[in-house]
Amino acid sequence: MQVIVDFCIVPMGVGVSVSRYVAACQRIIEEAGLVHRMHAYGTNIEGPWDAVFAVVKRCHEEVHAMGAPRINTTLKVGTRTDREQTMDDKVSSVEAILNG
Repeated sequence: MQVIVDFCIVPMGVGVSVSRYVAACQRIIEEAGLVHRMHAYGTNIEGPWDAVFAVVKRCHEEVHAMGAPRINTTLKVGTRTDREQTMDDKVSSVEAILNG
């Protein structure tokens, strides 16, 4: 099953800046070869269910290994059974309406 997630990982107990933890997760996502798009408050990831959730788990493992004693993650998960849909499809659909 294909899935699109909005993934936001927040290490706790590590100070105000979390950029290095986010960068570590971006590397993990890239190494997995998944389509992804980072934005200001998280990352959209698309791909097979098991691969996407394996990346989420690996990010948790890495952020803990980097010294974060606690992590708060939010996930929005979307799947479809009627057809395959990508992140680009979803954005293009809205842009088409905006462009009249």
